[in-house]
Amino acid sequence: MINKTVLKQILASNQKDVENYQVMPRELPSDEFERRVFIGVRRAGKSFMLYQKMQQKLAEGHGWDSMLYLNFEDDRLSDFSVEDFELILECHAEMYDQRPMLFLDEVQNIDGWEKFARRMADAKYKMWITGSNAKMLSSEIMTTLGGRYLTTEVYPYSFQEFLDAKGVPYDEHALLATESRAKMLRQWSEYLYWGGLPESVNLSVKRDYLTSTLQKIYLGDIVSRNKISNPNLLRLLLKKLAESVRQPVSYNRLSNVLSSVSGKITMPTVSKYIEYSEDAWLLLRLRNVSAAFADKETSCKYYFVDNGVLNLFLLDGDTALLENLTALTLFRKYGHDKDNERVFFYNDKVEVDFYVPEDKLAIQTSFSISKAGSTREREVDALNKIPKVLACDRRIILTYEESDTITDDFGTIEVMPLWKWILGQ
Repeated sequence: MINKTVLKQILASNQKDVENYQVMPRELPSDEFERRVFIGVRRAGKSFMLYQKMQQKLAEGHGWDSMLYLNFEDDRLSDFSVEDFELILECHAEMYDQRPMLFLDEVQNIDGWEKFARRMADAKYKMWITGSNAKMLSSEIMTTLGGRYLTTEVYPYSFQEFLDAKGVPYDEHALLATESRAKMLRQWSEYLYWGGLPESVNLSVKRDYLTSTLQKIYLGDIVSRNKISNPNLLRLLLKKLAESVRQPVSYNRLSNVLSSVSGKITMPTVSKYIEYSEDAWLLLRLRNVSAAFADKETSCKYYFVDNGVLNLFLLDGDTALLENLTALTLFRKYGHDKDNERVFFYNDKVEVDFYVPEDKLAIQTSFSISKAGSTREREVDALNKIPKVLACDRRIILTYEESDTITDDFGTIEVMPLWKWILGQ
């Protein structure tokens, strides 16, 4: 059992940290329902959102007598177990004698946390939780929580948040003025290639930070947590998936490719390693809307949760980065989970990068289609044919910087820069 004196010291020191931290405000869920679980990849900014919520509560007049914050990545809590949760409440009661709102960071590190969370919900505690493991959304855990919490997926900064953090305006007036538009476009290039992990935004050289983050996810959240005996095989798998971001890949194909360079690798092993990477929110799966059930599960496209992390694996990856960022933007808007039924790709005689049934939206991505030839013909041809098999109210080709309008029998195909689409311009 953890020492109560140490626990009280941690609680007190955390309060100062929260008060002093400079947080870039992000959109938070409303307080209409005050039991939330924030889920996302490590370093996506989940802790900052807890800080923001606590600072908001302090500004509203709440004091630390009514709030309790713990981060379970704190090495001083390395011996903490599910039995120690009750000690948190005892320590706070001895310090303040008042029921607190609970803010628990990276709670997935404590096995059985969901039982405590359910008990607190039943006792009508207000509670905000973060976690870096997609298993926190598993049917088993959500059954235990029984609808008592709402979940919010947290991604690295969107392009809008990235510009806000940089202090770069992107309103209509700013985009009309030559100097401010040029400044925004410089930031667009940086964001496309180096992503939006919050702590990396103001670093002049981002590669070392991104490498450190990938190592933490790779070695800590995947290898160590799942006791993987061959981490080099996992590294090769991630590299192959990064190089294949734009194409569907099957477990069988991955097994054959990896077996050719690393000895016999079975399909179940490939499947498990991908599952572990999804659990750590490093990979996000996209299914084929036209596929049979078996293929829908075993022949998918995989995207990386941040362009900067993906870029570590790539050489000359312009189009892959453009498509990966399109996927992330769609997942932000429509949501993503292991049973993702909101965003798909289409592949059946014709290939379309993204299809959103809810909005009857079809999207192709291409770094450039300015020159007549195979690339332009392929992208346009797919969008010419897709309305024959799926309902399409809007068809778009997203590029790095090109704009155009193409007319066919089904209406118009919009060609626009990805940044313009993201900003809603």
